[in-house]
Amino acid sequence: MRSRYSAYVMQLANYLLQTWHSSTRPESIEFDAKTRWLGLSVLAHSEQADSAQVEFVARFAEGGGRAQRLHEVSQFVRVDACWRYLEGAIS
Repeated sequence: MRSRYSAYVMQLANYLLQTWHSSTRPESIEFDAKTRWLGLSVLAHSEQADSAQVEFVARFAEGGGRAQRLHEVSQFVRVDACWRYLEGAIS
């Protein structure tokens, strides 16, 4: 999760696509140049044999505006010994 957050901060589309599960991966990722990421807090984590769930809050600002929060519970699956982002539920 932390590496994917860092990839958003650094706008590393290739890394994000590589770590996305093939069944839900988009064709491409577009970044908004006005988005500034401010921090990540991992609130909870649970792991089974080949699946994991991560609850986090990512803080960001757009266009110099006020800070906002993205609160998500993400689902990951292990594929060939690597974790892949499957989907997330935003709350």
